[in-house]
Amino acid sequence: MLRYFRILGMIIPLLLAACSRPETPDPLDPDKPEIPQTEEIQPVSYKEIQWDEGVEYVWDENYFPEITVSVPLREWNALLVEYDRDSHTEAYIHCDVAFKKGQEVTRIADAAIRLRGQTSRRRPEGTKGQLHQTHPDWHKCHFNVNFQKFHKDEEGHDLKGIHKLHLKWFKEDPSHVREIFCFDLFRRAGIWTALRDHYCRLWIHVEGAPEPAYYGLYNMLERVDNQYLKRRKEQFGSAKGNLWKCVIGADFTSESVTRMGPDAADKDYPYELKETKGTYEEAAAQLQNFILNVGGLNDQAFYDWIRKVCDVDLLLRTYAVNVALGGWDDHWNNSNNFYIYFNSNHPTDYKFFLIPFDYDNTLGTCQNCGAQNDAVRHDPYQWGNQGILIERLMKFEACRKIYRDELTRVITAGNGLMDYAAATERISRWHSRIKYFVSNDTGEGMQIEDKPASWGTHPEYRILDPNPNVNFFKVKAQTIRAMK
Repeated sequence: MLRYFRILGMIIPLLLAACSRPETPDPLDPDKPEIPQTEEIQPVSYKEIQWDEGVEYVWDENYFPEITVSVPLREWNALLVEYDRDSHTEAYIHCDVAFKKGQEVTRIADAAIRLRGQTSRRRPEGTKGQLHQTHPDWHKCHFNVNFQKFHKDEEGHDLKGIHKLHLKWFKEDPSHVREIFCFDLFRRAGIWTALRDHYCRLWIHVEGAPEPAYYGLYNMLERVDNQYLKRRKEQFGSAKGNLWKCVIGADFTSESVTRMGPDAADKDYPYELKETKGTYEEAAAQLQNFILNVGGLNDQAFYDWIRKVCDVDLLLRTYAVNVALGGWDDHWNNSNNFYIYFNSNHPTDYKFFLIPFDYDNTLGTCQNCGAQNDAVRHDPYQWGNQGILIERLMKFEACRKIYRDELTRVITAGNGLMDYAAATERISRWHSRIKYFVSNDTGEGMQIEDKPASWGTHPEYRILDPNPNVNFFKVKAQTIRAMK
């Protein structure tokens, strides 16, 4: 209770300050001076980042690593019992991990593994109440592997310097390529905040079983954590700020200003603090300042302020790629699935960054959500009604131009980004490489199919079919060109 009074004490002065700010000219009023254009910012290429040895080794796209997780029987049963107690459990269990790349095998003893997923967390074997069986009924799951959970900073408890991996199965993507394609496109477009990811093959070996169970093809993703920040320290300006995970409800409106918590707190909070070098109270005060300014400043004051605290060019180009990909389960339309980072602990002097995250529901997988039910044909300039930050930026022609130019660049032939020829060439190449590894011991996701998720509102969309009425890349390009 005392914590809530402290938070309230931080909020009241900020609210009073916001209310007392003097009025400044409305930039949308034709009788007022025009707001100057955003400064020209040279985008940072992904290739310019100096990746450490571990990143280059683990996410080497020339290989599909083979990961075998060996689990003591008592630990596996403990995970099953814990899941039955709490289906959102984040409990880790002990395991050993072997990472094979080509002929080289790296072994990490006494590592840790847990289940993960916001709404997709599953029991990895059997049904409620069952322990490990002689003839197991395996279920694909998302996993987190933490090599240092039980041996922090100890030599031999990392993978070439990598501490954690997010292993994600293609649960809602019969094509086995959507998220791989999306993060690849972000990186090709120079969005340096995008995660590193690549295919891997996963085996789970429970003690006593005659052989490991092949769980199939997985996406091996970089974790958004302190290591992620350190790898991009030069671009962020500092790796000692505050990192927040944002889920449904993270809309930056004043109504959400107290709905935040520290890591592993109440999961109903839309803002969850994941990394900080200061205190939770300091990080909360900073985020509250940001939220109150996003919603409380008048237009010109907002425009002047956001250009000081944010790389607006990067933010809008990130969003253009997100919308081009059909990312409807996002900040703008559903206030969901992203991280934010403030590169200092100061309550008002910081740089803000939005980090794109979770891209399996894209490329034609649509849902009745927010302002839309068709993420392929929906107006890219009226994408949603939940994300006040992007809504406010889109009022200004200078911002719309950045966004419009990036949308156009992404779909233009010859750029190697998302025009039909370039996109389908990459997808076909991935499919030719993964087709031998899809069938697995769980019986789930056993083949590659060119269709969206089964629950989608538009089952007709395809990513490889050349029909201009159903091909995602062709229809999306037509939509972008028609709505400038």
